[in-house]
This record gives sequence, structure tokens and C-alpha cells, in this order.
Amino acid sequence: MNTSPLSVQLYTVRELITKDLPGTLQRLADAGFTRVEPFAFTQFEGLGDALTAAGLTAPTTHQGFLADGSIAVVAAAASALGIRSVIDPFVGPEKWTSAEDVADTARRLNEAATVAAEHGITVGYHNHAHELQSRIEGTTALEYFASLLDPEVVLEIDTYWAAVGGVDPVDLLGRLGDRVAAIHVKDGPGTAETKDQVAVGSGSLDIPAILAAAPSALRVIELDDSRGDRFQAVVDSFGYLRSLENGANA
Repeated sequence: MNTSPLSVQLYTVRELITKDLPGTLQRLADAGFTRVEPFAFTQFEGLGDALTAAGLTAPTTHQGFLADGSIAVVAAAASALGIRSVIDPFVGPEKWTSAEDVADTARRLNEAATVAAEHGITVGYHNHAHELQSRIEGTTALEYFASLLDPEVVLEIDTYWAAVGGVDPVDLLGRLGDRVAAIHVKDGPGTAETKDQVAVGSGSLDIPAILAAAPSALRVIELDDSRGDRFQAVVDSFGYLRSLENGANA
């Protein structure tokens, strides 16, 4: 079992950080987190100071750069905050239906990796369901995409959206192997309705098997939405994942 620090995607608590960024980051630190994953990080004024004040680091971030070619600016900003990996979070479903379009996205990500490397930054891509639902040359579009990426490009696999896309996340992680640098760990009934998501350990996904399938990947807790209190769900998820680790190490 991976016992490295857990992270949390700040999109989960987006309303809270919009109202009070320093206070919310401190609450996460008080809950036991030492790492967070910001989203749209260039839009949050004072993020670096707030992270430092709370004793948090951000090894990964979500920030779009493929659509507008902004990787040079984004990588420089990430480097200034000590972020190591910038993950583009979304390329629309229409770009995953043909081999030509998937190859074009891979090419642009490979080119972005070269630019980002000048700033000491790694780039990657985060999936939703549509990259798994589409098939290219007998495999999922995501896996076809992965086969075209340069070695230094990483993937952050959202294990929940993989399940929604009809693919067993355990099998997917096994096939992608070391390409996976981080995973989004979330739970629920495996439906596309984001409000169905619940604290990790309270849903239907086989979380222990998912974690075991990516032993070296950073674990990032996330809820896209929920019918309950998302901050409490984050705290509960943290406790559950720590209890798994403690059980494995007992």
C-alpha cells in the first residue's frame, strides 16, 4: 500500500476557496492534508502565500493549456509555485472519435511537454468518461492516446470516470502501468450524475483494488459534487484511506 501523503483536488471545495482561500487551505491542513491539487491555479490570487501559510504543497495542478497553447506561461507560473506537474483536465468528446484527432491531441501534448521541460515542469492529461467510451483501433481512445505519448508525458486517471465510461479502473491502471503518475480517488454508484458521489469508502467502487493497481501513483481525493457536505466527505475520505494504510501496515 502506498503510504505517501494524500492530496485533494480543490475543485471539491470550490465554493469555500472562492470565499476564503487561506482559511479553507488551513482547514485542509488541520484535517491532515499536506498536499493539494489546485484547479485553474493562475486565477487564484495569493495561492502561493496561502499554501505556504497552511504548510501545504501542490505537486500537481489542473490547468487547461492545450486549447489555447498557453503552456509556456502556465509552466512558468507553476514553477514559481513549486508545482511539478500540470495536468490538462479536458479535451471535448468530439476530439476522441477518430484516430486522426486523438493523434493530433497527443502531438500537441508532446510538444507542450518540450516547452514545459524548460521550466522543470511535467505535463499530463486527466480523463473523463468519453475517452473510455470511444474506441480507436480496437482499444479505448485513452489507451490509443497513451500509446502515442512521449515517455515524459504522464496521465492522471480519474478512476471513477473510467468506471462510468464502462472500463474496470483496476484493469485500466494495470494496462497503463507507470504512465499513471496520479489517480483521482472518488466513490459512488458509478453513475454520470455527479451528485451521486460520496465519501471514498462509502460507494460501490473497489477502492483497495484500485489503490493496489497503481501503487506508486499520487492519490488525489475528489468529489465533483455530492448531495451531502463535500468538505466533510473529504475528511471522511481521508480517514478511510488512512485506515486502509494502517490496516495494510498492521
